[in-house]
Amino acid sequence: MFKECILDNNLTVVYERLSHLKSVAFGVWIGTGSRYETLGQNGISHFIEHMVFKGTQKRSARDIACDIDEVGGQINAFTGKDCTCFYTKTLDSDLEIAANVLSDMLLHSVFDPVHIETEKKVVMEEINMYEDDPEELVHDLMTGEIWSEGPLGYPILGTEESLHNITRESITEYMSRFYTPDNCIIAVVGNFEEANLLDTINKYFGSWKPLHYSPVSAERPVFKKNFLYKEKDTEQTHLCFGFNGLPMADGRVYPLMILNNIIGGGISSRLFQSIREEAGLVYSIYSFPSCFRDCGMFTIYAAASHDNCRRVIEQVDAELRSILKKGITQEEFLRSKKQLKGNFILGLDSTASRMNAIGKSKLITGYVHTPNQVLKQIEDAKAEDVMELAAWMFTGDNAAITILGNTKIDPDAIKQFLTE
Repeated sequence: MFKECILDNNLTVVYERLSHLKSVAFGVWIGTGSRYETLGQNGISHFIEHMVFKGTQKRSARDIACDIDEVGGQINAFTGKDCTCFYTKTLDSDLEIAANVLSDMLLHSVFDPVHIETEKKVVMEEINMYEDDPEELVHDLMTGEIWSEGPLGYPILGTEESLHNITRESITEYMSRFYTPDNCIIAVVGNFEEANLLDTINKYFGSWKPLHYSPVSAERPVFKKNFLYKEKDTEQTHLCFGFNGLPMADGRVYPLMILNNIIGGGISSRLFQSIREEAGLVYSIYSFPSCFRDCGMFTIYAAASHDNCRRVIEQVDAELRSILKKGITQEEFLRSKKQLKGNFILGLDSTASRMNAIGKSKLITGYVHTPNQVLKQIEDAKAEDVMELAAWMFTGDNAAITILGNTKIDPDAIKQFLTE
């Protein structure tokens, strides 16, 4: 059962005790990411994620690593569009070490200018690595096109030019705006005594001064229909089909997940079976929804030989049209619903997965659903809900296509995608 506590400094703690385990997952979620940046400071959220590992007033970068490694724990972080998360997984007996290290990193990092310049080189190598990964690159290109009129389309890593603008002063100014207790959620799942957990969090995070974070007001991003072709010397052509999606708190999220399973969410999905197993046109093809605070996107990805690119586009188009015209079968609806429930239940075996779920949900939507509530929402979804969603999403006016490779594509052929 999830519980919630708000400390005196307005820091919210959500937690779930699982007494049969011997581990604890501890996450600190900050309500900022690349969509809250300006173009000139693009990448600063991700850069800060790197820099807090580089040393504090009492710990070197090596000390941070050793303090967690020596107890057999794990420590890591990630940056998204809407959030940044720093987390550990340790034995339950090492809960205090986790809280100590994470609080030290977030509240007492020194941001040495020498380390800043060194880390810029590291992040540039990360950017170059993504540039050399066409699957990652085509997703970033499509997101940038779909949300090109605002910061949601900015790359999380930033660019070479924007990295150059980052200084110690810009880091501390950005953190003073976003790294505040009332813009943070601490999520903890595992074996602990409730009183000890709250005392420990108070001990290490209670001195974090409330700065009265003012939420950034922004208009809901406008989904932009577009076709982008970028030439790149690759062994395959990489395709992304993007559709307007749903915000994380939208009541249709579970019908969307069921629809995703039917289309490309597993090896029994329509796209996998028809385009890979039957036609043999691809090795990799899948779909997934991305749900943000106030909007969302549904993505289909495929990689094919240059000669097969046109056929893959036609096959994806045909499968989506088939759903719109003929609907989904009761068999695949029930199978996809069962698949969704099974995946969710299996995820409950992991403290890290549970911590991620409650931390992100509380940060983005303001609430946390219990497992039983989630399962009920999945069970309550109807086939008609799925079809209504498909009819709204899969239209030519609601679609964007990005192609990466050295295949010449006739733009007129693309215009036929999901149009009469």
